[in-house]
Amino acid sequence: MTHTYKITGMSCQGCRTKVEKALNGIDGISAKVTLEPAEAIITMDKHIQTEKLQEALSASGNYSIEMKAHEKDTKEKVHHHHGTTPIKVNREETGGVYYCPMHCEGDKTYDKPGHCPVCGMDLLKQPTLKQATQFTCPMHPEIISDQPGSCPICGMDLVPLGGNLEEEDKVYETLLRKFKIATIFTVPIFLIAMSEMIPGNPIFKLMELKYWNWVQFAFSIPVVFYATWMFFQRAWQSIITWKLNMFTLIGIGAGVAWLFSLVALLFPDVFPDQFKTHHGTVYVYFEAATVILTLVLLGQLLEARAHGKTNSAIKELLKLAPNTATRIVGDKESTVSIDDIQKGDLLRVKPGEKIPVDGSIKTGEAIIDESMISGEPVPVEKKTGDKVSSGTINGNKTFVMLAEKVGSETLLSQIIEMVNSASRSKAPIQKMADKISGYFVPVVVLIAIVTFIVWAIYGPEPSYVYAFVNAIAVLIIACPCALGLATPMSVMVGVGKGAQSGILIKNAESLEKMNAIDVVIIDKTGTVTEGKPSVEKVVSVNSDFNEKDVLERIVALNSSSEHPLAQATLRYGEENKIKVQPISNFEAVTGKGVIGKLGKEELALGNQKLMEHVKAKIDNKLDEQVKAAQKQGKTVSYLAVGNKAVGFVVISDKIKASSAAAIHKLQQEGLKVIMFTGDNEDTARAVSGTLNLDGFKAGMLPEDKLNEIKKLQGEGKKVAMAGDGINDAPALSQADIGIAMGTGTDVAIESAAITLVKGDLNGIAKARLLSHKVMGNIKGNLFFALGYNVLGIPVAAGLLYPVFGILLSPMIAALAMSFSSVSVILNSLRLRSAKID
Repeated sequence: MTHTYKITGMSCQGCRTKVEKALNGIDGISAKVTLEPAEAIITMDKHIQTEKLQEALSASGNYSIEMKAHEKDTKEKVHHHHGTTPIKVNREETGGVYYCPMHCEGDKTYDKPGHCPVCGMDLLKQPTLKQATQFTCPMHPEIISDQPGSCPICGMDLVPLGGNLEEEDKVYETLLRKFKIATIFTVPIFLIAMSEMIPGNPIFKLMELKYWNWVQFAFSIPVVFYATWMFFQRAWQSIITWKLNMFTLIGIGAGVAWLFSLVALLFPDVFPDQFKTHHGTVYVYFEAATVILTLVLLGQLLEARAHGKTNSAIKELLKLAPNTATRIVGDKESTVSIDDIQKGDLLRVKPGEKIPVDGSIKTGEAIIDESMISGEPVPVEKKTGDKVSSGTINGNKTFVMLAEKVGSETLLSQIIEMVNSASRSKAPIQKMADKISGYFVPVVVLIAIVTFIVWAIYGPEPSYVYAFVNAIAVLIIACPCALGLATPMSVMVGVGKGAQSGILIKNAESLEKMNAIDVVIIDKTGTVTEGKPSVEKVVSVNSDFNEKDVLERIVALNSSSEHPLAQATLRYGEENKIKVQPISNFEAVTGKGVIGKLGKEELALGNQKLMEHVKAKIDNKLDEQVKAAQKQGKTVSYLAVGNKAVGFVVISDKIKASSAAAIHKLQQEGLKVIMFTGDNEDTARAVSGTLNLDGFKAGMLPEDKLNEIKKLQGEGKKVAMAGDGINDAPALSQADIGIAMGTGTDVAIESAAITLVKGDLNGIAKARLLSHKVMGNIKGNLFFALGYNVLGIPVAAGLLYPVFGILLSPMIAALAMSFSSVSVILNSLRLRSAKID
């Protein structure tokens, strides 16, 4: 059943995420929360009281939930139920991207609906996976806004989430325009100031220095009050909120230089002779202020372009979604937008086309290129009943598919959302950088003050001029902008790289933790094995039941189960033309099997623990046959009728070809690989021996896996758990890193920190190598960020002057500061070409 609830207390996208996560944490619930309107659409297995929903929300924040009523024409208030056929509401299209279905003008698109100017056809709206653009701060990714603007913490320009190319280009184009204006006015100021170094200074023949100072002032106004004014706004914001950052130093340094110059221009007589040139004018620093600001603006411009490159993985994923699909209704086919596809629709996929939504093949066969999602280059053969994913590419055959997941439910949409979320999350190492920044700025200001005092007292004449210039140089070169970029840039690129390789990372913390793992726990079915079990044989050991009788009862019980082993027996029953009989009182006993009633017969199908649970007797002959099959690595389920086991089914699940090599690779890196399985001891031992595992534990229930992981963690081990089933979810949540197989259940994927799209253990080795490279990259970035500061501050303060006569101009300091940011950006982008295979 599905119901709609009204949510109050949400004010931003972060709130929406918290509410959705809280609701989905309740057993038996699947919730989708929207901000506009503020409501939750909740699908539940059985009705759950609103009080329980409210309890979950109260634990997450000041949110409230109430059942939403909808008025019918009779004004009777009724509870809103969502049926299987959604009601479409006609709305006037006012935004979006439109294109001609005939592509008369190639890839040309329009920003409003209308007619193609060439052929006259109605323009179609191009569907997007993410309709609304949101914005975040590159240094404080927890900040999320529906509108562009400045970060309330540090004042930086918010950047678009989700790799929105159009919005990113707008940010870049705005900065580029401002940079051009700043450059146009800064260059003349710089040339005027530097002309004093030319013998016989030719420009002084046109005007005296005091008039050229007024020209510099005039040229500086567009630079300070238009092109770079946002830096001073950010500096002020950082001071009043006491969130000191790079803009605090830039604002103080450049602002003091400009204001000093203005006062010197207007009131030269208030300054002592030390501040005056041989022309009688006071030294002005318009060129230092404008050059510094222009160089900082250049750094911001480069960062804006770099953000576009770091989001390239998301952009490529967005391009995978096709615009249209071919829908079959009756014996007619029509081309529809993917936004109009509904669950249950039949879609024809032609050779070379992209698969529009997630679903399964209804008729036909195909060879699908899944490399864009799984990262594996070899095309995969698909037949009737096999699953296909949106964005993958059909080969040279035509097939009809059944749409099962559409819109935000598709794998492609979930990948994009996960990459977006991970890209804006903080790694624990970022906390160290934030802490350094918090102390760094006040310390730098103090160093600048001390520098001024020391130079004023002990410096050569004009000592106050030296004191002023060196203090500004200290403020500028110490700017920690590169420190703020060091971690987020590496995380963004690393998460994108992982997505392109079929490794979906939920947050930056898991990316960092993966580097510290020393034990890997793996499940058997669907993790080590292919998860495609098949029945080898059905055996009867009771004269009252032949093999067909045993199979009939197995099929009847498993018809109500979703377990992969159950599906294998149903396929076997279908092949043997077994009619499915209705079962009553069906119950799945977690980790043991299933029970139910067929007519008057009490049936139980499962492992030895289930037989003990229902008190079913297993005779010696049956026990011997079962153990013989289990020692060969087979999975065996007993069938009990009443209080006696009458037969069994032997099921085999082939070990994945890649499992042995992947496990060996992990062991070579010093990791211990241990298998936890609910299967019996003999089967587990056979699989463990084949793969040379470091250990195994058999017959484990979900709580047993959970407790064993807690035990390992209690010994100081950092544990990664890989699994694919609902029964793995508690262990995945408990482990330091939960790794879900993309071929598994939604519950397992939701509980995990990392998802392997292909469901291959090789992905664990790839994820660990990616983590290692990202952490190395972050440390390199921190070196670049702090190295310039540590080396530059003493030079800017004049430490080398007494011995070598070296001083650092504020303009050179600004160049060095910008170069540190460029170094961080370039180092981060190296991850795009890193090999993790």
